[in-house]
Amino acid sequence: MTHSYDTTSALRAAEHVDPARLLDSIDALATIGARADGGVDRPALSALDIDARRGLIERAQALGCTVSTDACANLFFRRPGNEDLPPVMTGSHIDTQPTGGRLDGAYGVLAGFECLAALADAGVRTRRPLEVAIWTNEEGSRFQPGAMGSSSFVDPARLAGYRSVRDAAGVTFGATLDAHRAAFPSLDTRASGAVHAFIELHIEQGPLLELADTPLGVVTGIQGVRWHSIRCTGAAAHAGTTPMRVRRDAMTLAVHVRGAIETFALELGGDAARITFGSWRVEPNSINTIPSAVTFTVDFRHPDPAVLASFDAALADCIAQHRTDVHLEPLFEHPPVHFAESAIERVRAACVALGARSQPIVSGAFHDALHLAKHCPTAMIFVPSRGGISHNPLEATDDVHLVSGTRALAHCLVELCNEAR
Repeated sequence: MTHSYDTTSALRAAEHVDPARLLDSIDALATIGARADGGVDRPALSALDIDARRGLIERAQALGCTVSTDACANLFFRRPGNEDLPPVMTGSHIDTQPTGGRLDGAYGVLAGFECLAALADAGVRTRRPLEVAIWTNEEGSRFQPGAMGSSSFVDPARLAGYRSVRDAAGVTFGATLDAHRAAFPSLDTRASGAVHAFIELHIEQGPLLELADTPLGVVTGIQGVRWHSIRCTGAAAHAGTTPMRVRRDAMTLAVHVRGAIETFALELGGDAARITFGSWRVEPNSINTIPSAVTFTVDFRHPDPAVLASFDAALADCIAQHRTDVHLEPLFEHPPVHFAESAIERVRAACVALGARSQPIVSGAFHDALHLAKHCPTAMIFVPSRGGISHNPLEATDDVHLVSGTRALAHCLVELCNEAR
């Protein structure tokens, strides 16, 4: 049987996005793990997470979708297509930070569900299947590293190492995976498989779109990162009796090194540079003792791999100048990711078709799309974060922007689903 696909179907799907239904779904999910301050605490694969997943499984089945899981407890909600082709996928995560907000991750999942409902209401059939995914443990607040679900979907060999990771209470990630399987015994198990394209909708988690008064961000990629630990050593001595000229104060040294790193990081990276010294440990940490050792972390991010390489060289030179008093320990690195031009163009075209203003933007935070980009053409859509606040109970996005982002997602997904190749 030959199917023809109406070129207006993407617009019809976008028009059938129901603002009240979308916003009500966000409110409902936020009650699971709700904090008294308006935030949400829903740890990955906790009883709360299982409860939230159960409700979404029921909703997907009511929409006529099939539901499956995989070895890392990712969930996949599939609306069938007219042809047996690799699906188009959207989605995000529903685990939160301990003091998280109600939108980070959850918005992308619930917008995906709203797209499923809008397609049904509009009577739109697509060539390819459409899947909404819930990725496991994106935040990394219960089990480290984050994005276990999406990374193991792309590289299944990672899962064996993840299973032995323990949370603060000593529970292994593997035990929670087994509990998830036991909670949903009727779900089919799927392997990774081919994916035609992946589009993730997310709040920006930063201030750039709001500052520009732009409702939609066309995300072109995710900046690269370097994490380091730097240990500066000195000698503990009495604060009141040791003359300044003979002190070996580890804190004075650490402050000097920190200043030097910030200076060359900003010189090399310009406005796109992000440098943070977020964690400090002072020994012996006493008010009247000169510090004998200070350890601090460096988080440097930039979208240009050449800048990251120059930062690496400058950091090595900075450390070498202090010989044995400063020690550098690399902790983590990831190169910048540039999303597929074909997927970026679909997002941009959706914004144009809907008459929505947009601008290109690079993500400063990691997302599941970081890993999916290695598996299939991938892009993201951002909506503004009020005040740039995220990972915080005050996290918020205006309702009109939440709806606008979902309509752009619906348009983009339908166009991708109707691609022949």
